[in-house]
Amino acid sequence: MTEITNYITNDFKAIDSQETIAVVQDFFNELHFSHFPVVEEGIYIGSIVSDDIETFDRDKKVIDYRFTLEGFFTRTNTIWLDVLEIFAKNHTNLVPVLDENNKYVGYYEIEDIMKFFHETPFLKEPGGIIVVKKPILDYSMSQITQIVESNNGKLLGLFISDADVDSVQVTMKISLGAMNEIIQTFRRYNYEIISEHQEDNYINNLKERSDYLDKYLNI
Repeated sequence: MTEITNYITNDFKAIDSQETIAVVQDFFNELHFSHFPVVEEGIYIGSIVSDDIETFDRDKKVIDYRFTLEGFFTRTNTIWLDVLEIFAKNHTNLVPVLDENNKYVGYYEIEDIMKFFHETPFLKEPGGIIVVKKPILDYSMSQITQIVESNNGKLLGLFISDADVDSVQVTMKISLGAMNEIIQTFRRYNYEIISEHQEDNYINNLKERSDYLDKYLNI
């Protein structure tokens, strides 16, 4: 799989802190970045926000608005899931990248990170998706893994897709194994099956019985 650092780009140079607001406004008008990194003598000092700059004085310099810069960034050794989290937390489509010595290296764009995500086995490999739900005090990731693997299933990935104070919802992708047996095992361990499955004999039997009952009552 491609290394995430291969997606670091320098298609556009970081904005110098001495640049005029007029030039930066024109830059954002041509490109659809939500933020863009600002450097002072080559050192990253924060990202300027495209929505903010619309109200700035065109004759002033970027450094005059240093207090508005947002300081988020990632590092060259940050794993891709953490990079994705930085995008989400900061509502941005661009994240600056620094090395371990805090030197500005370039930036990630959200489209490239999503391409990287699509190359992961979780999305790329064939398999089935199961979504289960259980009270938050009762669920266990290790138990979920054990249920899948005890039925000769292989987990390609899983994550918490929803949660509240009472319950947690886990989405998993599974290759190999018998889906119906896995689903029935989850039920035996009191997991609610949120996703629908053609292989789900339990649900299919209920539907057949319901159809039969409807026909009987309509005779």
